[in-house]
Amino acid sequence: MTVAARVLRRLVERGETLAVAESLTGGLVAAELTSVPGASQSFRGAVTAYATPLKRDVLGVDGTLLAERGAVDPDVARGMAAGVRRVLGTDWGVSTTGVAGPEAQDGKPVGTVYVALSGPSGTEKVTALRLNGGRADIRRETVRSVLELLSSELGENVGAQDTEQNGGN
Repeated sequence: MTVAARVLRRLVERGETLAVAESLTGGLVAAELTSVPGASQSFRGAVTAYATPLKRDVLGVDGTLLAERGAVDPDVARGMAAGVRRVLGTDWGVSTTGVAGPEAQDGKPVGTVYVALSGPSGTEKVTALRLNGGRADIRRETVRSVLELLSSELGENVGAQDTEQNGGN
């Protein structure tokens, strides 16, 4: 079972919903989620805020923060996750922002990536990544990382839980 399938299964079990805000991944997280049959039970939608003004105007990321630090920043990732959660009315929001290359952006080297989540009860987490490889590699690893971040937060270890539940029979 893929990470996306495990995350969606866990969200359904919990009766919760998810929205995604993407920058460098350009819709790849949403594509990974919607490749899972039945994704619509918990996945509500995504905002691909590739251009910096959209992070401000659609997702509500602080304009001063964007002007001072640029789009590749942990607080921007946090704001994107909270913003998409608010805008799409979901329990969980996750986000991706970073530099996939081929050139540095806002003084940040290629492979600098931040993934974040925002959830119920004020839950917020941001993970800084330093990824290697080409543009496609960086984007693919970002998708995996943001889904793993959410999986971990959901207490997701379905494989181990299944083994425990089914073991000893």
